This record gives sequence, C-alpha cells and structure tokens, in this order.
Amino acid sequence: MSDSFHTLLIGVDGGGTGCRVVIGTTADGALARAEGGRANVASDPELAIKNVIDTVEAAASKGMIDLEQLKGATAHLGLAGVMTSQDAGNVAAAVPYKNVTVTDDRPTALNGAFGGQDGFLLSVGTGTIAAAKIDGTYRSVDGWGFFVGDHASGSWLGHKCLRQVLLCHDEIAPHSDLTRAVFAKFNNDPNEIVAFSRSAKPGDYGVFAPEVVESAGVGDPVGKKLFEKGAGHLMRCLSALRFNAGDPLCLTGGVGPHYAKYLPDEITAGLIDRRGNALDGAFALARESVENSQEGLS
Repeated sequence: MSDSFHTLLIGVDGGGTGCRVVIGTTADGALARAEGGRANVASDPELAIKNVIDTVEAAASKGMIDLEQLKGATAHLGLAGVMTSQDAGNVAAAVPYKNVTVTDDRPTALNGAFGGQDGFLLSVGTGTIAAAKIDGTYRSVDGWGFFVGDHASGSWLGHKCLRQVLLCHDEIAPHSDLTRAVFAKFNNDPNEIVAFSRSAKPGDYGVFAPEVVESAGVGDPVGKKLFEKGAGHLMRCLSALRFNAGDPLCLTGGVGPHYAKYLPDEITAGLIDRRGNALDGAFALARESVENSQEGLS
C-alpha cells in the first residue's frame, strides 16, 4: 500500500487554448502545477504531444521532482480531439510514463465538476462538452471538434462573429459596436480576415470570444443573437442527454457560465457550482487507476 501512496501521479487537461498539468501522489496530493501550449489532438497531434511532455516537465521542475521519476508515473491525459482508440493509443505510446490512460476531455471534465458523482455538464470553452454521468454511465453529445461540431463554443462564437463582420462589410447586415470593434482589429480590411481564416486554429477564433461575451452583456444585438443561438444548441444537447428539470447541472469553461442567463428557469433550477475542474478530474482518475491496480494485486 505504501508504494501506491507514493506513486507519482500526473493529471493533464489539454485543449485548443492550452495545456494544464498537476503532479502529485496519493499520500501528498498535488505537489506542483504548470500551464503550457495548446494540446488539441485533432488540430495538431505532434504539437499536442510535445506540449504535454513540456508542461509535465515544467511542473516537475517547479516541484523539484527529478525528470527520471516521471518514467515510473501513472498518468491520465484528458485531451480535446481524442476521437478514437487509435488516437488514444498513439498519444499514450508517445509519452514517457509507465502507466498512461488517454481519453478525450469529457470524462475528466465530468469527474472534476461532480467529484465522481452523477450530473449533467455543459463545459464551454474553446470547444464544447455536453455530457452526463447517470448511475455511473457516461453519455455525451457534440464535442466533435471545431470543423464539424463544438457549437456554442468560444471558437464557434469567434468564427460566427467574423462571418457576421464580413456580412456587415458587404452591407448585407447592419454593423454593431461588436462587429465594428472586431473589424478594426483587421484594419477594416476584409482581405485580412480571409488571410487569417486560411490558417486559423480553433483557439485563434476563440480569442474573439471574450469580446462577444462582453458585448452580449451590454446588449449588443449581434453578441446577444450569437449567445441566443448558442443557448438553443445547448438546450438541444441537454434534451438529447435526457435532462429533466431540476437535475444537477454545471456550467463550466471560459464561456459556459455566461450562458446561464440565456437558458430557461427549468434548466437552471438545478444549477450548482462545480466541485473542481477538468485538471482535478484527470488527477483523480490517475489516482483511481493506481488504487484499482493495487486492489487487483491484493
């Protein structure tokens, strides 16, 4: 038992905006944390793996943990863009830790938000997670990535906003304070927006989400309309997950909590604060993996 108490644990939460790592043990809990670059496996798997490894090493350095010790660690990596078992296997094979579990970011987000208990989660950041854990069973919808999914997300809001800017430029739609402000970032030149779009990643579009959030909060018509559309999608997600009025619901992520006022009372009636974040969930799952393996040996 003492070995499992002191096994090095690594929890990783990675997405289109950045990578977050916590290192610790069962006995001591979290010892060190670090943040690094983007880690979306679908967008750029090689960069995601590099950023995970670099950020784990940065956390080890902060915690004065010898890098050689990382080779014996048990890790749970919850990364956006892990869509198949092959994706998970490729990442697991590329990182230098003894026992590695790789999942997408839905299980880690759910586990962190509800502390392992049942509930419904709308985690809306650069991407979108709509998931539930009911009687120990996980279910999820959307989360298919920026190019074919992730509706209501920060990247979705940014992309929709830029499309609206070009409609306003072409005088197909009226400008608002939001569209004018965003257009000014491109020197009021539509060709700069087109050039940006040719290489932009989800996180690049997500950079504009805070402006959409702020503009919607002060009544900008474009900002409000985007949030209303996003809220409509989130309600359909909950319906598909068989959500009932009063069920426990967490809104997390950089954008998620801002949707609360766009959702009807029957949905927000069971709204609760999260117990932790996706990084907490990843660390807890790494610890659970060690504990389960120890039980298997007893």
